[in-house]
Amino acid sequence: MASPGFKPIGSENSSTRSGDHFEIFYKDLKETEQRDSVLTPKQQIDRLLRPGSSYANLNPFEVLQIDPQTPIEEIKKKYRRMSILVHPDKNHDDSERAQKAFDEVTKAYKCLENDSTREKCLEIVEEAEAIVLKRIEDRKKQFKREGKDPRVDEDDPVQMKRAIYVQTMKLFADLERKRRKQEDRDQEERKRKRESEIQEEEKKKAEKEWQKNFEESRVDRVNSWKDFQKGKSAKKFKGFKPPKHKAEARD
Repeated sequence: MASPGFKPIGSENSSTRSGDHFEIFYKDLKETEQRDSVLTPKQQIDRLLRPGSSYANLNPFEVLQIDPQTPIEEIKKKYRRMSILVHPDKNHDDSERAQKAFDEVTKAYKCLENDSTREKCLEIVEEAEAIVLKRIEDRKKQFKREGKDPRVDEDDPVQMKRAIYVQTMKLFADLERKRRKQEDRDQEERKRKRESEIQEEEKKKAEKEWQKNFEESRVDRVNSWKDFQKGKSAKKFKGFKPPKHKAEARD
């Protein structure tokens, strides 16, 4: 969803033409917001849990159905209204799905309530607009080089809005994939570290057990050695028996 200050590229270069496109775009945006704002609780729950919502709901502006430049006070008001609509206490006949929808709304609001995370979300939207504009510019230049009509689908404000929306979703999805990969790497690192700690603990335990057994068996070893020494001494002084003399044989 583009910000109110955004001006799409028109098929003509005149400021009048661009202004007309912007007015159409802005009117369409407001009509969409007004239409969505009066969705019934069931419709809001269905919207938040529709197929593909796991990625669509990564965009908090999309979840709360607000323009990225909406002031924080207005964001709070929209959150209150929407949270009441989908609250499980207000949807007893569909409380489980309502709870999931309520969680999505709350998560989106917490993201935008924080200045730091809201700024990051705004940067993603701005990056999406910049990517779309650059892509349109490159296509128009290519068409001109080829002697073709430089007009593109995105000259239509509705198509422009759609292109920015799709690109914004892609950026949020890419960010989520990176987050998950990093989370997997961190989890693997924690697992490896824990395994190393367990091995070290087992090694220390084995060494401690060996030392304990060594100390406990010291007396037995000393006594055994003494017994051995006594037995050796007794044999030594028991007496020497010379070999029997054999008579010399004579012819």
